Amino acid sequence: MLLVGTEAPDNPVAIALRNYRNIKTYQVTLRSQSHNTFEEIRYYYKSAYIRMEFVRPFPGVVLTYDPTKKEVRLRPFRFADHVVTFSPDSEIIKSSAGHKIDESDIGSLLGIAARLQSNGKTCVMGEESLSGRQTVMVKITGNGDFTVCGIHRYDLWLDKITSLPLKIIAHDLNEGVIEEVLMDDLEIDLDLPDSLFRL
Repeated sequence: MLLVGTEAPDNPVAIALRNYRNIKTYQVTLRSQSHNTFEEIRYYYKSAYIRMEFVRPFPGVVLTYDPTKKEVRLRPFRFADHVVTFSPDSEIIKSSAGHKIDESDIGSLLGIAARLQSNGKTCVMGEESLSGRQTVMVKITGNGDFTVCGIHRYDLWLDKITSLPLKIIAHDLNEGVIEEVLMDDLEIDLDLPDSLFRL
């Protein structure tokens, strides 16, 4: 175990954030578990535009987010053209863990980690293999009863090559698991067409 300071050049969260800012697009399969619910989503990102295709628990549902209009479009049925428009703040389209679509990207996750790190301690726990990729496991714990979005401890598995998270576990003050997210098949800087983000 290695304790790392927030200003250290080898701070893994700072490196991950810096690498993330250089990424224009990515796609990933999110498998999220929280409060006895399980979600599986194909997730696409392009310069703050987002597309989410639900596999479970709502197969066929598609959400898109347009950051210029601050508008979410939802197609509830796979084989129908019916589309509904929402504000990203709408309770109806928040995840089971309470995430809004405009705060669902990897950058938002790393931002929470950085805020927790600013009033906490960061430990590099070592290397682990995860879904065929080498990762560095990092544990961030808030000082005292400090939390960010209810999170007191973040366990991150960062890809050894890109430093991007491939798995996270968020814990509350009582060490209870708030959410566990596995990011499978993460691919970055793909040529994603603009049409993918329109419904």
